[in-house]
Amino acid sequence: MTRTDKNVRDLPRSKRVNYTAETAAQGVQSVIRVLEGRWKLTILFQLFGGQVRRFSDLERAIPGVSQKMLIQQLRQLEGDGVVARIVHHQVPPKVEYQLTEWGQSLCPALDALLMWAESAPSEFHLRPVEVVQSD
Repeated sequence: MTRTDKNVRDLPRSKRVNYTAETAAQGVQSVIRVLEGRWKLTILFQLFGGQVRRFSDLERAIPGVSQKMLIQQLRQLEGDGVVARIVHHQVPPKVEYQLTEWGQSLCPALDALLMWAESAPSEFHLRPVEVVQSD
């Protein structure tokens, strides 16, 4: 398994909130809302490690995604503060996307989820995901 957090620098520690069961569940639901969407995790993994990608590069790297859906998912990630959109005012127009510092800090959390999934007992089978190879 390849670790996703190798390029994430140590982020400053902030004070932890004292969660109750209810507030903890609400917090995790908020995170899941940010990440839900068929293409959002794929987009994030395309941008991890400080990658700056043009829209057309993302479109080519994610087979099966429509332009409309890619735009929609990128706008949602941008609105949630996970992705930054960089517009270069030139002809033809050039738009690039990269993760914000906060978005990049998702790497260790997603890596922990991958390790958690790998450690599932053999009697519990996680639903396999179809892996699409791209060039």
